[in-house]
Amino acid sequence: GIEFIHSYVFNKVEHIRFNSTVGRYVGYTELGVKNAEAWNKGPQLGQEQAELERFCKPNAALHYR
Repeated sequence: GIEFIHSYVFNKVEHIRFNSTVGRYVGYTELGVKNAEAWNKGPQLGQEQAELERFCKPNAALHYR
């Protein structure tokens, strides 16, 4: 399978990551953890999952046939 990772980096530090295998946001800093908790309860999570279906899966099928 494929894995979609969307990282949010500021000043070369990764604060939050959406990982399609995990299916949610994970925070890596104090602020990242707080935001990840909020984003997992809000519309952002659905938007990431929709992006996986809309963009990643169709393009992966083109590259790996």
